[in-house]
Parts: sequence; C-alpha cells; structure tokens
Amino acid sequence: MATNQSIEVTKKRSNPIIGFLNSKKVVPYIFVSPFIISFLILTLYPAIRGVIMSFQSVLPGQVEFIGLTNYERVFNPTFYKALTNTTIYVILTVTILTILPIILAVILDSRFVKLKTLFRASLFMPALASTIVAGMIFRLMFGETDTAAANQILNWLGMGSVEWRFNAWSGMFLMVMLCVWRWLGVNILYFLAALQNVPSELYEAADIDGASLFQKFWYVTLPFLKPVTIFVVTISIINGFRMFEESFVFWEAGSPGNIGLTVVGYIYQQGIQQNDMGFGAAIGVILMLIIFVISFIQLILTGAFKRGDA
Repeated sequence: MATNQSIEVTKKRSNPIIGFLNSKKVVPYIFVSPFIISFLILTLYPAIRGVIMSFQSVLPGQVEFIGLTNYERVFNPTFYKALTNTTIYVILTVTILTILPIILAVILDSRFVKLKTLFRASLFMPALASTIVAGMIFRLMFGETDTAAANQILNWLGMGSVEWRFNAWSGMFLMVMLCVWRWLGVNILYFLAALQNVPSELYEAADIDGASLFQKFWYVTLPFLKPVTIFVVTISIINGFRMFEESFVFWEAGSPGNIGLTVVGYIYQQGIQQNDMGFGAAIGVILMLIIFVISFIQLILTGAFKRGDA
C-alpha cells in the first residue's frame, strides 16, 4: 500500500501539469470556474452588448451608431406610465412579502402549531408552479363574467361583479396577488431558518423580566431577523422591477390604457414586437441603473454595509 502511494506521488511530481492542477492555489479556481464562465458568457457579455446596442439603431441587416438618440426617446409618457405601474407593484409586493412572512413564520415556529413540516412543504409548493400556468388559473378565477369564482363570491356578499382585467386597481391587485401567492411560502422559509438562530435563553430572560409577546417579538426576534429581512427586501425589489410574466399572462396583447404595462413589458413591446432592439436596449440600461441605485440606497439605509451586520 505504501509502495502504491509513493508511486502516485512520484507520478505527480514527474508530471508538472497534474501537480499544478492539484495545488491549493489552483483547485479553488477550478471549482468556481463553471460559475465564472457562465457569468461571463450569459450575464456580463449580454450586458455589455446591451449597453453598446443602446447607442445603435438595430434593424434587420442594418446596424448604425446613433449616439444618445435612443435615450432621448426613452423619457416619454408611455415609459413614465410603465415606471409608475412598476414602482407601485414593487412597493406593494415588498411590503406584503416582508411583513406577512415574518408574522406567519413566527406563528409557525411557535410551540402551539402542530404539523410544522406539512405546513412548510405546502407553503413552498406554489414556488414550483409555472407563473404562466398559475396566471391562467387566476384569469379563470377572476374572469369578467358573473360565473367567475371571484365575482360569484362578490355577488354572494351583495356586491356587483368586477371586470378585473379592465380596471387599474383590480389589474394591479391581480399582479400583486399572483406574486404574493407564488413567493410568500419561500420568504416564510427564509424567516423560519433565521428563527432557528435566535437563542432560547433570550426568551427565557425576557419571560423572567415580564416581557409581553409583542415586546419579545420587537426586542428579541426582529433584531435577529434583520440580515434575512435585508436580503428579502433586496431580492423583492430586484424581482419587482424586472417583473414580466405576471403582467404578460393577464394582458398578452396589451392592457387597456397600459394599466398593466411594466418597464420590462415595455422593453418586450418595443424591442421584440416593434423590432426596435436599440430602443429596447436603452430602456433596459435605464432599468438596470434604477435597480442599482434603489438597491444601493436601500442597503445604505438598512445599514447592510456596516461592519457586524452580516
């Protein structure tokens, strides 16, 4: 056995390539190379090409640099409408998908709830469903006819039927409802995982001091949930601004009065449907800057860059 090991060591020493690949300085880069390669090919290169394309007029068989013309065209009433819709959507989804999961996670983590594993599994199931498939089910439930499930409930309560996809408030309600249904369980699991790191001794000390349930939640639980809360808020902001499927599934041919138009939907409309790739790329660059600035400000305000908050 010792002889075989010595032979292998001799072979590695005699082969400089094998020895180089097995060195401690090189092996970590070999393991992360799939991510680096995929990031360079699928993320960085398309982003650079998109920025270059935003300064071009891209037509079939014709590419021409036109400077800042595309950016001058971006700031128009339709873009402002799409940005307003997207901003309202982000505010609603971030608020709901942060506050509600915290409350439900605390309830599920309490000792009074039974079948915790079953609840956690069932809450995660919507995240596995396709947004398009779920959106089609929502379209049937919230149809415009009196026989749709939502309108039947309203009629039973003595209220009139609602044309859900043809009003601004109800259209926004559908998009937010679909997003919350899909991602609520995932965020609950994030907070449930964070709750496992809260020392039980702190709750015992709070009980000795006579703290109420709200005081224990506010002064003990929430501080330990801060890193996960920052993470959830950040990804919710990013996903909210890049939302497309929730709007497309309800208004694939365009919403009346652009009540469901989002910034990414506007990119799709101009870049793909209108075949104006340069203008679509310019909108994409503006959206990227908006997401970066808002996320950066949010991280500063929440103290994510301070030492010791990680």
